Amino acid sequence: MALLTDALEGLAGLPQPAVLAVTGALTLAECTLGVGFIAPGESALLLASTTVTSVPRFLVMWLVVSVCAAVGDSVGYFLGRRYGDRLRDSKVVRKLGQEHWDRAGELLRRRGAWAVLVARFMPVVRTLVPASAGASKLEYRRFLPASIAGAVSWSALHIGIGSAAGASAKYIESVFNGVMWVLLGLAVVVGAVVVLRRRKAAARQGRLPEPELEEVA
Repeated sequence: MALLTDALEGLAGLPQPAVLAVTGALTLAECTLGVGFIAPGESALLLASTTVTSVPRFLVMWLVVSVCAAVGDSVGYFLGRRYGDRLRDSKVVRKLGQEHWDRAGELLRRRGAWAVLVARFMPVVRTLVPASAGASKLEYRRFLPASIAGAVSWSALHIGIGSAAGASAKYIESVFNGVMWVLLGLAVVVGAVVVLRRRKAAARQGRLPEPELEEVA
């Protein structure tokens, strides 16, 4: 547990602009078609969010991540607009899984622009929905508001989770350290009781009279 909190404190000690830059870049990459397969944007966001210890830090990271996520969506959208359904047979989509592309298309057909917002919280599919939206010729003026709403809510949720996790880890460590001292004290007391009882038992056995041996005729 101490190793975990030491790592979190080390991360929190990094310059905040550097943390924001890396987090924003990975978020943008994760939200762009296919790059999300190799860029751990969501994991990086959760980890970086453990450095959020104040409202101003929360707001700044929220803004940066929301903008990068929305920009990544727009890049995916225009890729879909440019290449259309040919993207389904691309190497990137085949690696991600063509069934996810089909699922994204089905979601868009049923929900329209709402699918962009809903898909933001769906692993893998969220990477493909923007491109699929572009390929399906969903109007950008309808796509963009849904993308921004999804980016804002998604980033707020994950930053909140990461921040709470970082605070919880430190709290758990403090509780854990207190419990360890209590357990150590109990172990010493129990050990002392066991030793005293054994000594008393040995002393009683030492005071017992030796049995008399009968003479053999």
